[in-house]
Amino acid sequence: MSGRAAAPTRYRWFVALLIFLVYACASADRANIGIALPAIRAEFALSNTEAGAVISMFFLCYAAGQIPAGLLCARFGVRRVFPLAMAATSVFTLLIGTAGGAATLKLWRAGLGLAEAALPVSLLATINVWFAPREKGTATGILLAAAKSGPVIVPPLGALLIAGHGWRALFVLFALPGLVLMALWMWLVPEHPSASPRVNPAEAAVIAAPALAGRPGARRRFVRLDRLMRVRAMAPITSMGAVFGSADLWGCAAGYFLLSGLANVILAWLPSYLTEVKHFSLLRVGFVAAAPFAGAVVGNLAGGVFSDRVLGGRRKPMMMITAAATAGAMLALTRAPDGPLLMASMLFATGFLLSVGYSSFAVFGMTMTDARRYPLALGLINTAGQAGGAVAPLVAGMLLDAYDWDVVFEFLAGCSGLTLLLLAVIREAEPGGA
Repeated sequence: MSGRAAAPTRYRWFVALLIFLVYACASADRANIGIALPAIRAEFALSNTEAGAVISMFFLCYAAGQIPAGLLCARFGVRRVFPLAMAATSVFTLLIGTAGGAATLKLWRAGLGLAEAALPVSLLATINVWFAPREKGTATGILLAAAKSGPVIVPPLGALLIAGHGWRALFVLFALPGLVLMALWMWLVPEHPSASPRVNPAEAAVIAAPALAGRPGARRRFVRLDRLMRVRAMAPITSMGAVFGSADLWGCAAGYFLLSGLANVILAWLPSYLTEVKHFSLLRVGFVAAAPFAGAVVGNLAGGVFSDRVLGGRRKPMMMITAAATAGAMLALTRAPDGPLLMASMLFATGFLLSVGYSSFAVFGMTMTDARRYPLALGLINTAGQAGGAVAPLVAGMLLDAYDWDVVFEFLAGCSGLTLLLLAVIREAEPGGA
């Protein structure tokens, strides 16, 4: 019998695939309102401000649910919280398709926001225990690439469904996949890799391996970058009070507030912009509106891999690159071309630039806290991010009623610039050994 140790299994990457599918489904459930909005506005006679309020109801409730979701995951575990959240997401998606007016539409969008609030917390808590420190950025990039994959699928598929069957059919169809994915998760993903018969001891050792920066000599590669980025050796946060007392976590949360708002304006308002300003047909809108999210898929994956493998687990540099580049992209959109191919190319680049550092906001708290307090830290950061996602589309609607799209893009460029200033002053915990 050979004495060679068994090769590690790679089941954690199957878990990453399932995470991708789950979050792509959830993101499609929230994004479908964008392609349906012109038809909904026509049926219910909504103003821009009222349409912005419909969009914002999801994000207000999504934001409100983040910290409670973090507390629930810490208390009861992902195995108990996730399936209830996923089932409720499907139910409220279906109910949106039954709305009889603006009031019920807002109610069901609010329910969807509360239902989905636990999904990112559950999935990122899973990443935190299922992946080695040097893999968490990549895995989180996969998660957030999924968040942008839904909007890639929704515009072309939604345009075809709406053209053939009306906007209500879109929500009925999108309600079904979540129930299947919930069942698969319960069957295949336990709370911890050590509880999975599909993970051998060698893979468990890989997951427990220290980060690159925790190895002898690795820190010397990043001395100048760490000084510029204010990277410090810090003990992990281990208490609830310390999570809420961390200026660094609050600074990250404030930056996420601004950038998430920007992303959600594009998500919710882009089809209307392409219809009303560029005068594209419905099918052409479906093609062009998918472009920024295709760019975001590439950006999230590239940013996660780069921060893991090139930056040794450092997240703040990618966050700052995204903030600076996105400010420029928003200003460029004030001179956007009229041709669909050029417009799609510009939007692809915008999505890429916005997303190369976007996943790093979610991973930032992993080195700042221990595993038990990470869901709460994530809840804090996500609460701010989703609050921004709720406020910005409403502000965009108000600006559109008073001004035009150039003012909206200038407002979004200002949000990106302010994010860059906030990130410049916070500290990042040095990637460590556990």
